[in-house]
Amino acid sequence: MENTYSYIYDNVKRIEEEIRETCIKYGRNPSEVTLMGVSKTQPVEKLVRAHKAGITLFGENRVQELVQKADFFKEYNVPCHIIGTLQTNKVKYLPPLTDTIQSVNSLKLANEIEKQYGKAGKKANICLEINIGDEDSKSGIPYNQTMEMIHQLSEYKNLTVKGLMCIPPVDDTEEVRRYFSAMRKLFVDISDKKLDNINMSILSMGMSGDYKWAIAEGSTLVRVGTGIFGARNYNIK
Repeated sequence: MENTYSYIYDNVKRIEEEIRETCIKYGRNPSEVTLMGVSKTQPVEKLVRAHKAGITLFGENRVQELVQKADFFKEYNVPCHIIGTLQTNKVKYLPPLTDTIQSVNSLKLANEIEKQYGKAGKKANICLEINIGDEDSKSGIPYNQTMEMIHQLSEYKNLTVKGLMCIPPVDDTEEVRRYFSAMRKLFVDISDKKLDNINMSILSMGMSGDYKWAIAEGSTLVRVGTGIFGARNYNIK
């Protein structure tokens, strides 16, 4: 039915306009910012509606959900990144499903990605997840250890570092900008090193509640879930 989930279309267009206005406000080109639809727990019917509204990139938190929705991503020829905490024993399922893993939070995980994508004869694009707020409750690489890990990853053969991602401490005020600013500095510092196998193009930061501040500080990819799809259904099987 055409009117089913029609609010998703309205949400996508509203967010696209807000991204455009924010970019103009801060002297950026709107084409520099990609809007990702975070489809965690959402049924395929909602993904179809979002895609028709203009979403050309999705993000899933769990490998199991990516597997369940694989037919949609294949049929519509739309990419999906893994953006949630990833266990090493799940990596083996990913080479046929995605070429990009945004949530690489340890050298151990990077090693497994290198191994499994090599076995499959493929190359993975990865983003390093930075624990920018140094929070015990969140995974991620400590800010001051990132450069050391970058140098190690420059030697790998089956993965390429494409950028950084973060989830800053929850803060719906402008104060959150300092975390995004620190991420931007790290992103630029790494880019300036011009290391082999390090091709920085993704600065993934900003979600439904703070993406405007993230854009102001240089985000190239904002991850929006509830702002597009509405409340999540955590009872989904």
